[in-house]
Amino acid sequence: MLASATKTELIERFRTHESDTGSPEVQIAILSVRISELTEHFKTHKKDHASRRGLLMLVSKRRRLLDYLKAHDTDRYRDVIAKLGIRK
Repeated sequence: MLASATKTELIERFRTHESDTGSPEVQIAILSVRISELTEHFKTHKKDHASRRGLLMLVSKRRRLLDYLKAHDTDRYRDVIAKLGIRK
């Protein structure tokens, strides 16, 4: 789980307007941080297959959100990719 302060910081950084907490950009940012935390977890816990399934679900959810954003607003998609450094 993400710490409350970390989540709040991500929401403030990626929100599109003042009361935004659920836009695709915010959701992608939160998922990306959770994915990186789980990736670090697996470096020490190689046999934790239950959490690995959760990681795969998070990755596919982020992929669907990125596909949605790419289809509807390419500029916002490129901005999120650049800020998070997901793609090369």
